Amino acid sequence: MSPSKALTRTNPERFVAHIPGSKSYTNRALLLAGMRPGSTHVRGGLKCDDTFLLAKALGAFEGLSTSEVEDGFQVERSAETVGAPSGEIHMGAAGTPARFMLGFSASATGATVVTGNERLCERPMGDILDALRATGIQVECLGTDGCLPARVHCGTPEGDTWTISGEVSSQFTSSLVLLASQQASGPIRIRVTGNVVSRPYVDMTLAMMGQCGIVAERDGDDIVVTPGRPQHDVIQVEPDASGMSYYLAAAAITGTAVEIPGIGSGSHQGDVGLAKAFERMGCTIEMGDDFIRLKGGKLKGIDIDMETMPDVVLTLAAVAARAEGTTRITNIANLRVKECDRIHATAAELGRMGVDVEEGEDFLVIHPGPMHAAEIQTYDDHRVAMTFGILGLVVDGVEIEDPACVAKSFPEFWNELTRFRNHHGSLAAS
Repeated sequence: MSPSKALTRTNPERFVAHIPGSKSYTNRALLLAGMRPGSTHVRGGLKCDDTFLLAKALGAFEGLSTSEVEDGFQVERSAETVGAPSGEIHMGAAGTPARFMLGFSASATGATVVTGNERLCERPMGDILDALRATGIQVECLGTDGCLPARVHCGTPEGDTWTISGEVSSQFTSSLVLLASQQASGPIRIRVTGNVVSRPYVDMTLAMMGQCGIVAERDGDDIVVTPGRPQHDVIQVEPDASGMSYYLAAAAITGTAVEIPGIGSGSHQGDVGLAKAFERMGCTIEMGDDFIRLKGGKLKGIDIDMETMPDVVLTLAAVAARAEGTTRITNIANLRVKECDRIHATAAELGRMGVDVEEGEDFLVIHPGPMHAAEIQTYDDHRVAMTFGILGLVVDGVEIEDPACVAKSFPEFWNELTRFRNHHGSLAAS
């Protein structure tokens, strides 16, 4: 990507952002559609690398087929019980789909091998594999113990109380909850142990299951699932709060205004909380049931616990680098095991631009200062690329090493960023 030039503001009118469907909701919708006999339309589903990989994986099971349609995906299930794919399911770098596939595979006759790229095969899978084994499902790790590739054998989980650790990833809990909903009898209580991370992502799973007519409710940290098939032939997906974050940030650091339609205060996506964080930093926020509006203001540093919205830590860190005063972000240890070590990536790449950043096992401290041009390494991580692309609006000469990696979650990101530039100003050297 060619070096950026800072934005010179010429248009004060609010920019209305085009944000794609939620990746998290699309992944869950595809799984639920795959559990329902007949034809199911995932309307508004995000089309990106991760969701294409998940759709392809589902379509590999005997009795299931998936196709891309104009406004999302169509899933067809012709068999009451699906059969394991004839070959491996390769999930690339897609962590959430891979973890969901481990649970889904336990209900497919035969044995299913789930694998991925080198980084995905390093990421921890032990909690979901151990939880499956504890219910009586046979699971084999074909490489490093607790990691992919793994072979999951079909089986009927035993007992009406299952246990999963909530300490590493909420995706493990969601995978087990979705498997519980497919059982012949219930209810099934899932005990979530330890320090539960990213709780809003599990709430998203429960909300989407409820939208489909499946009863799954919290009882403290436990989740009680009443098994049942999804009831509706259309599953609606709302805009992606993580994708939205970059355009909230763009307005925050340029002092302009943005509106995000189709998502608001009623959303179960934890990343919606970023809007309130930006309000604390000095922006003006207006939020309705189905819209969020932000106007940039004089930014100040804050102390913030971001355990409930880990996917937007990089976004907030970038805005913090343009604020007055120190920002301390805490309770983010699970960022070490994402597509890359995002705590290190944030510190290293902001440092490359001249910002003093302290990193700890579960925290970042950003000390703002003058920023300069840099070539940004992306670590094959879409969120690193998008975050530093936004900083290119206010710092000349920011060059992104691998801009194409945004296809993992937001294929039209660079086009939308160009539209933001064209709306709010002209390109001029600062």
